[in-house]
Amino acid sequence: MPASIRGEVHDLPEAVVMRSKTTLLCPSCGSLHVAQVLGDNGGISYVCTACGHCWS
Repeated sequence: MPASIRGEVHDLPEAVVMRSKTTLLCPSCGSLHVAQVLGDNGGISYVCTACGHCWS
């Protein structure tokens, strides 16, 4: 078994691989604990799991 999932992704588009390298910080508290969620109208939103701040 590979030490990283990156060893298993051979046919993903470059955009997907690049997106996984992006670091999101909470604009409210600066935490790295950010989850990507589906927004109300089908868009992408984010929520900080440290402080609960939501943004899109």
